[in-house]
Amino acid sequence: MYKVLISDPLSEFGIQKLLDAPDVEVVQNPGLSPSDLLAVIGEYDALLVRSQTQVTAEVLAAGKKLKAIGRAGVGVDNIDINAATQAGVPVINAPDGNTMSTAEHTFAMLMAVSRNIPQAYKKLVDGKWDRKSFQGVELNNKVLGIIGMGRIGSEVAKRAKAFNMKVIGYDPFMTEERAEKMGVTMGTVDDIVCQADFITVHTPLTKETRYLLSTREFAKMKDGVRVINCARGGIIEEKALYEAILSGKVAGAALDVFEQEPPTDNPLIGLPQVVVTPHLGASTIEAQENVAIDVSEEILKVLRGESFKNAVNLPSIPPHVLERVQPYFTLGEQLGNFIAQVTVGSLQEVTVTYSGELADFDTAPLTRTILKGVLSFRLGEEVNYVNAPHLAKTRDINVLEQKTSLGKGFTNLISVTLKTNQQTRGVAGTLLNGYGARIVKIDDYAIDVAPNGYLLYVHHNDRPGVIGRVGTILGTNDVNIATMQVGRRDLGGDAIMMLTVDKPVSAELLDTLGELSEIKSVTQIEL
Repeated sequence: MYKVLISDPLSEFGIQKLLDAPDVEVVQNPGLSPSDLLAVIGEYDALLVRSQTQVTAEVLAAGKKLKAIGRAGVGVDNIDINAATQAGVPVINAPDGNTMSTAEHTFAMLMAVSRNIPQAYKKLVDGKWDRKSFQGVELNNKVLGIIGMGRIGSEVAKRAKAFNMKVIGYDPFMTEERAEKMGVTMGTVDDIVCQADFITVHTPLTKETRYLLSTREFAKMKDGVRVINCARGGIIEEKALYEAILSGKVAGAALDVFEQEPPTDNPLIGLPQVVVTPHLGASTIEAQENVAIDVSEEILKVLRGESFKNAVNLPSIPPHVLERVQPYFTLGEQLGNFIAQVTVGSLQEVTVTYSGELADFDTAPLTRTILKGVLSFRLGEEVNYVNAPHLAKTRDINVLEQKTSLGKGFTNLISVTLKTNQQTRGVAGTLLNGYGARIVKIDDYAIDVAPNGYLLYVHHNDRPGVIGRVGTILGTNDVNIATMQVGRRDLGGDAIMMLTVDKPVSAELLDTLGELSEIKSVTQIEL
């Protein structure tokens, strides 16, 4: 018998599978004090929580029998993930349970902002019958731009099609076949910004998506556009949105999330064109039941030794394997993240090749780590070491692992190749004794770069003076170059330079570098 402690209130229906399991004893004891939890946790094989219970390093140390911790929801801020990983305890969450609720809330916000429903309601309950002030617009035949076509964005698209809307979707992992099947036109963010009557965002908040819609994007939008954000605060720059509404460019906005929550002194909330709700995307009876169901099912799988997918930390690895491959985990994730940042197009295939002594070991955990690095550039915190293969599979990304005993001049070498619908790019790296992690090859160019910090990847023609002009422009703009490495195939042909700089380079400065006659492309990378 396995003993499972539920220390926060959870839906009875949601945990029914645990209650019905013949090999599980469930104890529901919400409201335990921290000291009481410490006193009893040693008896249990699993712990289920929501956001109230704090699962600290002390709790994990006292839970000698713990095989899993379940969080009925997405966020795991109340759980010490590092301590759980060190203890070999998987932390399970439920990322899919709120999909329908958030998609429906998005559509409710879309309807509300198109017909001024909250504003009209407020005026009527205040005793004023005013039909002239709240003229809205139809959704029929309008263009809806969806930025982020994952689980939630795809559900929004289905509902929009039912309202006879024309849908343009952007997602770095969406294929033409999937778009065609859904009746969605594939487009870029710029396509959506320029063509859509309504724009809704459904991406994680990452370095790449922060302020994805800002002053530049609002300037390109149609007059009278309406924007919706039920994803994460910070994807839309609130200051830029406020100014776009005041100028008349944006006719309305519907916001369920904010850069600061709860919002204080936020001028958007006072605007009559803006519909707001207090982060209600997942606040339905069904969503709360679904997250409890999902985490209960995953906990049962962990306890019974079956495969599971929704852990947010690294699963336990046999000690003899961990000892040999652990030094390569950070390098692997860096290689995956690096090549994802320089590759354009919809990702179709990831190939990882292990050369040298690594070929003799079980490298599956290392491949997961590399895949996490690849996917996390676009998906952010949604991807982890356990669910990375599952997320790749659901996006029709083929993952290949190859091994060869030939080290190609190195004791060990890891090569990562990405194939998209537009190009194939590759990077290789190793650990050099006394020097640490190094990128030693980018595509066909030999190079020697430490994969960390702020990097500038410059593709250029091998001509005298190019490197000097790049350095001069950076120096003039107070950007210090820490290291510089160059690589070329042939004298006077294509070449690359990799610069390590002390701080991020502005978009305007990147554009200035890109305007040099011999420069083909400039990409800023952060590792």
